[in-house]
Amino acid sequence: METSVKYMCILVCVVSMTIAGFSGVDGTSKYYGPCGKHDIEKEAQKLAPCLYAAKYFSAPVSKRCCTIAEKMLNNPSCLCAILQSRTAYNSGVRPEVAVTIPKRCNIAVRPVGHKCGAFPFV
Repeated sequence: METSVKYMCILVCVVSMTIAGFSGVDGTSKYYGPCGKHDIEKEAQKLAPCLYAAKYFSAPVSKRCCTIAEKMLNNPSCLCAILQSRTAYNSGVRPEVAVTIPKRCNIAVRPVGHKCGAFPFV
């Protein structure tokens, strides 16, 4: 009897670990966030070429910044999360200025009106 209890405990542990492995013990689920599996703070660092243009309306926008912004516009929710990230805030990014970058880059396909916090893309 004692042996069967040991095997039952081992079986319960193995099944529990298997279920936990499929479900995600760390609390993650199928939904990762607006940028998918990408860390928003690391994604914000990719926008370094846009830093000056994201602080001042009158600042010129570099070609490199426009290229990066155009790629990130494929997911405007992710871009908004980046613009509202700790990294962007600590760098002095002003979201009301940053949402104007796609227009200042003359990007034809942009999410006009998509709200990024209190500020819509123009």
